[in-house]
Amino acid sequence: MIRIRVLFFASLREKARTRECEQELEDGQNIRALWHALLARYPAIEPLGASLSFAVNQEYADRDQILRDGDEVALIPPVSGGS
Repeated sequence: MIRIRVLFFASLREKARTRECEQELEDGQNIRALWHALLARYPAIEPLGASLSFAVNQEYADRDQILRDGDEVALIPPVSGGS
């Protein structure tokens, strides 16, 4: 088992009602598996899934990236606004 620290930002934080959590996964799992595990805990975040970006240890990553014990994964919804 590996333990991942997950950070929620912006509208995702509001839907999950938390800033961060820890999630355990089987060894060799990727961001896609992490997302599915998070949906089981926080079903309200599901509508935001298609447009999310992910960062692992502060570097953008795709959903197929394999996670390692102690990784920090940020879930970043799209940013809008500005003038």
